[in-house]
Amino acid sequence: MADTEERFEAVRADEAALRPGVDRLCRQLGLDRAGLSRFAQGSVPVYAAGDLVLKLVPPVHLAEWRVEVGVLNAVSGSLPIPTPRLHAEGQRDGWGYLLMTRLSGVPLDVAWGEFAAADRNRIATQLGEAVAALHRLPDPMIENWWPEDWPAFVAEQRARCAREQFGAGLGGTWLEQMSDFLDSVPLHHGAPVLLHTEIMRQHLLVTDVGGQGWRLSGLFDFEPAMLGAREYEFAAVGLFVSQGDGPFLRRVLTAYGYPIGELGHDLSRRLLAWALLHRYSNLASWLRRLPPPDEPTLDALADRWFGTK
Repeated sequence: MADTEERFEAVRADEAALRPGVDRLCRQLGLDRAGLSRFAQGSVPVYAAGDLVLKLVPPVHLAEWRVEVGVLNAVSGSLPIPTPRLHAEGQRDGWGYLLMTRLSGVPLDVAWGEFAAADRNRIATQLGEAVAALHRLPDPMIENWWPEDWPAFVAEQRARCAREQFGAGLGGTWLEQMSDFLDSVPLHHGAPVLLHTEIMRQHLLVTDVGGQGWRLSGLFDFEPAMLGAREYEFAAVGLFVSQGDGPFLRRVLTAYGYPIGELGHDLSRRLLAWALLHRYSNLASWLRRLPPPDEPTLDALADRWFGTK
C-alpha cells in the first residue's frame, strides 16, 4: 500500500509489483493488457494504451488525483491547444486512476533544438494565448483544494524561503541577499485564477504537420494546479520553457496580454520573486542548469532569467 512517500518510492519503479494491479484495472476498463507499455518518464506510473493513456496515482497523492480530475474536466475543449480528455476516472486498490486521450506530438524539450526562429515565435505566441485562456476559465469546484487561502500560502512560503533554500544546498551571497530582495519586491495578487503552476518543456507537446512549421499540440500534467496570482504562472514558464531566452519570453507575455510598457526590470524582479516563493523552488539547482547572470546578484539574475530583451 503506497500510503507514504517511502512506500511509494519502494514500489514506483518495481513493475513486477505494480503489474498485477494494473492488469486487474485494465480488465475493468476493457483495455488490451498485451498492448500496454509504460512511459519511461514521470513521477507516477503512466502507461500508453493505444490512443489512450492510463495514469496511476498512489494513495499518498490522492489529493493531487482529485485536483487533476477536476481541472481536466474544467479545461476540456476550452484552450486553444489540446489537453487530455478524460474517458474514465476512479479508484481501485486505494490508488486513483485517470484514463485519458493520448495527445499527439513530441515533448517540447526534445524538439527545441530543431526550431527555426519562426517556430519559436509561433510557439511562444500559442503558449501566451493558451495561458491567457486558462486564466480566464471559471474556477473548478474541487473539494479541499490546497491552498484555500492564497495570501496565507504566500506568507508561509516567504517565512520558510531562506530556510528551505539553504536545505536545498544554497549558500553564500545568494542566500544573504534573499530576504532583502523579497522584501523589496511588491507582488501583485489580484483575484485568484486557475494556474497550471508547472508549465515546462516536458509538459508541452509540439508537432510539425505537413512540414508547415512546429506548433504546440498539447499541454498535460495538471495535478499541481492551484488557484492563485496570475504572475505565479510565469515563474515556471521562465525557468522551464524560455530558460533565459528573452525574446521568447517577451512574445509569450505580450501574447498573454501584457502591454509592452509593462515589460522590464520590475516585472523581471516580480517573476524571480514568485520563482523563489514557488512551492517547488530550488535556486541552487536552477543556478547549475540555467544561464549565469552578469553579476552574482538577484537583480542581475532576474534580468538574465526573466528579462524580455
